[in-house]
Amino acid sequence: MPALYLAPMAGITDQVFRRLCFAKGCDYGTTEMVSAQGFLTAPKDRNAYRFLLARFPEEGPLSVQLFGSEPGFLAQAAARLTETGVFSGIDLNMGCPAQKVVGGQSGSALMKDTPLAARIVEQVKKNTHLPVSVKMRLGWDDEHKNAVPFAKALENAGADLLTVHGRTRAQQYAGRADWEAIAQVKRAVSIPVIANGDIVSGETARQALSVTGCDGLAIGRGALGNPWIFSEIKAYLSGEAYTPPPFSEVIDTALAQARDMAEWKGEKSALLEMRKHFAWYTAGRRNSALVRTKITLASSFDEVEALLRTLL
Repeated sequence: MPALYLAPMAGITDQVFRRLCFAKGCDYGTTEMVSAQGFLTAPKDRNAYRFLLARFPEEGPLSVQLFGSEPGFLAQAAARLTETGVFSGIDLNMGCPAQKVVGGQSGSALMKDTPLAARIVEQVKKNTHLPVSVKMRLGWDDEHKNAVPFAKALENAGADLLTVHGRTRAQQYAGRADWEAIAQVKRAVSIPVIANGDIVSGETARQALSVTGCDGLAIGRGALGNPWIFSEIKAYLSGEAYTPPPFSEVIDTALAQARDMAEWKGEKSALLEMRKHFAWYTAGRRNSALVRTKITLASSFDEVEALLRTLL
């Protein structure tokens, strides 16, 4: 069975959501993006990094994802995080398309500087005994698709695994993921390659594996409001029947996630952070747009629960 990864998503793949996905069949997880320089220089009691690096004991194998453009900072951060004994791998972000990330020459901006990207991998490898993986894209834009030579350079630098999102930075998340381009990367290197992009069901998972020949799949947006996608994919690939959860279970799961979030961060913060999750859980349901609008004005989870129950 190919490995199923929960792709890292800023502001989404915290420990509460990851634990839920692991319970539904996810095999590997990754933290939200952590700035290497910020981690090294921030006060040790700063909540931002305490929350970003928190994990539940019930979670499965978890890599910590670092971003930055200075090999020294990334190497130091990898060394310090390795010493905690909390994580099972170091993941380097060379695929994030957000302007605030690429503006600092990090994320997918590194795909424009292959020698620097390779030096980063080399330095990090020297400072950790953990596997080092890289999240990348097909290139900066259609005129600069360099995924194959970029992947080969990272492999030569010591990368242990690559996750390839089948879009360029210019595409952001628009258009269709190019699975054939991912297949070209898979054929060019000998290390494991994980396919990412447009995997939203058991059928699309089968198609992605068939086209790319990859060793596993990373599911990002397909898991939003649907952590059961991991169970669906595993059932589909095994030839077993899969029955989607009833909407009552969807609502119960959303509320359970909210309660876990409140216990971790407090009700006020949880209410704010869960709004987007409630929207994903209820998308497409009759009257859900009105309910989501009312949820933004709710001041307690009791109010939210009452609103969600009206959709049943």
